[in-house]
Amino acid sequence: MVLCTGPTWFPMVGNFLDLKRKCQEKKYLHEAVAAMAREHDTSVLGLRLGSELTVVVFGYQMVKEVCGREEFDGRPDTFFIRLRGMGGRGGITFTDGRIWQEHRSFAVRRLRQVGLGRAAMDDIIMDELQELVRLFGESAAAGRAVSIGRSFAPSVLNVLWVLTTGSSFLSREDPRLHSLLKAIKARSIAFNMAGGILNYFPWMRFLAPEWTGYNLILRLNSDLKDIFLATIAEHQARYSPDKTDDLIDAFLHEMESRQGDSASSFTVDQLVMICMDFFIAGSQTASTTLDYVFLMMLLYPDVQRRAQAQLDAVVGTARLPKIADRKKLPYVEAVLMEVQRLHQATPIAGPRRVTNATKLQGYDIPKARRMLFLPQDTTVLISLWSVHRDEQHWGDPTVFRPERHLTDSGELLADDWLLPFGLGKRRCLGEALARSCMFIFFAGVLQNFEILPVPDKELPEEDPTPGLLLSPQPYMVMLKSRLSRYVTESSHQVVFVLAVTSYIKRFGKPDNFPPGRFNQNALYDQPVLMNWSRGHNPANLRYVHNVANMLPN
Repeated sequence: MVLCTGPTWFPMVGNFLDLKRKCQEKKYLHEAVAAMAREHDTSVLGLRLGSELTVVVFGYQMVKEVCGREEFDGRPDTFFIRLRGMGGRGGITFTDGRIWQEHRSFAVRRLRQVGLGRAAMDDIIMDELQELVRLFGESAAAGRAVSIGRSFAPSVLNVLWVLTTGSSFLSREDPRLHSLLKAIKARSIAFNMAGGILNYFPWMRFLAPEWTGYNLILRLNSDLKDIFLATIAEHQARYSPDKTDDLIDAFLHEMESRQGDSASSFTVDQLVMICMDFFIAGSQTASTTLDYVFLMMLLYPDVQRRAQAQLDAVVGTARLPKIADRKKLPYVEAVLMEVQRLHQATPIAGPRRVTNATKLQGYDIPKARRMLFLPQDTTVLISLWSVHRDEQHWGDPTVFRPERHLTDSGELLADDWLLPFGLGKRRCLGEALARSCMFIFFAGVLQNFEILPVPDKELPEEDPTPGLLLSPQPYMVMLKSRLSRYVTESSHQVVFVLAVTSYIKRFGKPDNFPPGRFNQNALYDQPVLMNWSRGHNPANLRYVHNVANMLPN
């Protein structure tokens, strides 16, 4: 058997200590494993972490191959995965085989039926944008610094809540929203802290349940489960076979139709886990990306101004941006693409399990290996970070440059190497929703506000906070309403028009004057007036035109 290239294994711990040292040196797990791969000059790195055989793949060709091969579509069945699944193996994200195929197909079909990708869904996102603009407007008017990136999680959760339950939270003060936000955030932190120990040394939970974070995770799991069970119970109480307007109702309808089938996987426990998958994966990825987008706008004001100029030219100020504007705003879209390339929230895609013994780049990849008399599956990790930071493809991969995603004529340039939502059958289920939320929230906020540094404060660092999910370090911004600029420009234009009118009335052609060519002041000519205004905001241009039309002839 030809095993993958990698560092020497040590008894019991394997390469765990090597990886820990490298993480301390590089700060981030994705950079640590990439450095180990470079040391061994390989794009397929073989490790043993605890008792678990682990293969890490790097580069576009290897990532594409693994994501496209069926034998790499499995998900690990480990203690840590079952801990995440509240003691079982349910949901969509961390299942495989028949259950995964059945429930992914159901979710895709039902999400389309309840509004995903349709005008109704866009309206829900627009409602959340209006609320964001209102809240940010209050902060701007009061001159308060804002943690802008952290403000998007409630909005994304509200959109997901509508899809799942059919009703929105009453307000940002709704206790259910606060409970859900708190549980998801605390659980994410707990898993970041406990993951390394409990994943590879699960027996440590018996020796130090508090120190390892095991007891904390159990409590947070229970809190999150209670939230979803309460909502499911409300739906069960008012269930009608004719009403499947949201995901929970649709799932209950499927449960009802399969009553009597003992092999059915449509259970309340499975529904809880599907809700968890949607809310945890969906809300964290979109809100974390938006967090980074606005950090980059703060650090790169020239990019911010160029995006705002395109928004002014295409959308104006009379309305908010819509999904339909997306194709007309290539630079705005390119900014989002570049942030997802440079600062992807998930640099290493969710772990895969080898379902059949196979080969990869000439190396033997066993389905399972017997460890301490128990079969241990081989886990495969996929470095999306290595694709997004490939120097040969991107040229200057560490530079923030949205123009790389545009053609010379300014059109959006598709690139197969951009993989923020993964690749293959395991591609993110909520991609369409995440893209819509990110575009609308980014474009709408940028249209209405300038993102400015807090006076007398140093600019924040661009480096992320270490963890399984990469997010920016906490930062604050000042918001300045761009509406005040539009009002000032409009006021100047109206004053100009009125001044010209007054001049013409005073020095123009008198009433009942004998016929003949009179030297009319060219400034009163509306085409000239419109020419003068060219380059200003389109909404203001229309406003001046309307004022000119009201003037006496």
